[in-house]
Amino acid sequence: MMRITLNPLTLRKLQRFRSLRRGYWSFIFLFGAFFLSLCAELVVNKRALIVYYEGEYFFPSYGAQIPGDHFGLGYSYETNYRELKRVFHQRAEGNWLLLPPVPYDPYEMDYRAADSTGFSPPNWESRHLLGTDKTERDVLARLVYGFRITFAFALGYLFLTYLLAILAGSVLGYFGGKVDMFGLRLVEVWSNVPFLYMVIILVSVMPGWWGLTWQISSLLLIMVLFSWTGMTYYVRSAIYKEKAKDYVAAAQVIGAGSGRIILRHLLPNVISTLVTFAPFTVAAAISSITALDFLGYGLPAPTPSWGELLKQGVNNLRTAPWIVSSAAGALVLTLTLVTFVGEAIREAFDPKKFSTYQ
Repeated sequence: MMRITLNPLTLRKLQRFRSLRRGYWSFIFLFGAFFLSLCAELVVNKRALIVYYEGEYFFPSYGAQIPGDHFGLGYSYETNYRELKRVFHQRAEGNWLLLPPVPYDPYEMDYRAADSTGFSPPNWESRHLLGTDKTERDVLARLVYGFRITFAFALGYLFLTYLLAILAGSVLGYFGGKVDMFGLRLVEVWSNVPFLYMVIILVSVMPGWWGLTWQISSLLLIMVLFSWTGMTYYVRSAIYKEKAKDYVAAAQVIGAGSGRIILRHLLPNVISTLVTFAPFTVAAAISSITALDFLGYGLPAPTPSWGELLKQGVNNLRTAPWIVSSAAGALVLTLTLVTFVGEAIREAFDPKKFSTYQ
């Protein structure tokens, strides 16, 4: 069995991070909320968690669609479990079901009245705890699923941005000379390409027949493609500084190759500096995707999106103030927690306090 062991210096940094209570508990709360959102179907979902019908148990949350006539409702499309619960209660035949606390999904349009025009205010009885939007979709459901998509998008953005920046920065900083001069000119030219305009242009020409997963993945790749250059400068500078130390010369003398020196010696001493930028990169990704959604060039409709909710809320501020207050509150809270985590990591991994090689 493979065991991951951390060196004493890394353990000291992690202990220092844990001692910074505000950042540590912000980290726990933030990633706890994200991992819970991965199981959002158990909390926010129009499907029942458990259905007991005529001596048999059903678990519809993660299973296949069950038609209504399977439970005696007289139609062949997917069961409306809120209706089924009322039917079970009226018939009193011993059948029962358990609904999630918020019995709606982010795509469902809950038109209860024939003359409904949308924008229902928060209502405990109907379980629309934060009200509905223009098309009577539950705001809380769209916030929860929007958080899951946005945070996963930000983590993917972080990983890919760091991957490109580390690859480019390591090559430029380690080899130097003409490689560094020519490569750095290319990075400078690419970094001057206007990010927002290019993202809007490329997203606007994206084929509409692409599936949702392909559209979201393409948007992520487009954003990474025009965002990795800033981190490259930090990686290059850190590698350039580290390679002048004696342990690199010693590794070269004993015959270590360039790849081994970069991966096994340089990057472990550079990564602590890069880690401090990670939370702020996540915050930038969340802000960017929300802004693009607000402008209409972000996640494809009808994907749950904080930016789309903000746009609805701003456009209908007098009619439905609960939308903008809910979306803005969730965005501000998330970015505040990410900032607290970033401050704690920056202080805990400060190279002036901890150094591997003296």
